[in-house]
Amino acid sequence: MSVHPPLREVIARHGLAARRALGQHFLLDANLTTRIVREAGPLVGRHVLEVGPGPGGLTRALLASEAASVTVVEIDRRAVAAMLELAEVEPHLRVVAADALAKDAAALIPPPRLIVANLPYNIATPLLVGWLRQASAFERLTLMFQLEVAERICAESGTSAYGRLSVLAQWTCHTRLLLRIPPTAFVPPPKVYSAVVGFTPHDLQPAPALFAQMERLTAAAFGQRRKMLRGALRPLGGETLLRTAGIAPDRRAETLTVAEFDRMARLMAKAGS
Repeated sequence: MSVHPPLREVIARHGLAARRALGQHFLLDANLTTRIVREAGPLVGRHVLEVGPGPGGLTRALLASEAASVTVVEIDRRAVAAMLELAEVEPHLRVVAADALAKDAAALIPPPRLIVANLPYNIATPLLVGWLRQASAFERLTLMFQLEVAERICAESGTSAYGRLSVLAQWTCHTRLLLRIPPTAFVPPPKVYSAVVGFTPHDLQPAPALFAQMERLTAAAFGQRRKMLRGALRPLGGETLLRTAGIAPDRRAETLTVAEFDRMARLMAKAGS
């Protein structure tokens, strides 16, 4: 087992003060990072992708697991230097210096693939949506978000937190809120709580064309939450679409189940093809 220098020493040596512009909040508590890795499920023989490793707190916990390999994607040159230093003593670690939003995650690692990451706050949602588009490529995703975002992902229909992200996530995956983490666990402490969400992709996944229609549908439906669906969905077929799907036009988006959104998206995809 490799002996690593303290994370605070790594931060000092590489000038790795967290940058707000990069959405950085570093998790240095080894007990917490070990617990997150445990929540990610069995890692034996799995190839794990981590985005935004920073000084490498979670990376170290992943390397200490039975994962076959760990690949990190990092845009911050200071953190890349810290990761390359770690890779010198950890042969299972691969470092990709890049913008994760511009990378095809599934192409970076072989199957069976997992993503385990404390996501940079400012790009967490677009990263997640991109991964949901190719959910079938992953066995599991274990991701940390701001608590409010995590609650939106797991929200049930009929609740105020339920929205576009809830539908896209639950349509493609079984989601579960695994851990709530206080601000004091991070350096620097954010102003809000964070939470770890587990995603297990469903066996059957939508084709890319259908996913694109669901994105259009949920963007329109939740874009004007106070509007009845007949108005919110007017550009997409409005009352005709709703009537064909068997949905009352005076309902609002947050009252619809994921299954009802699925019905409408499939009608749209059929009409589009």
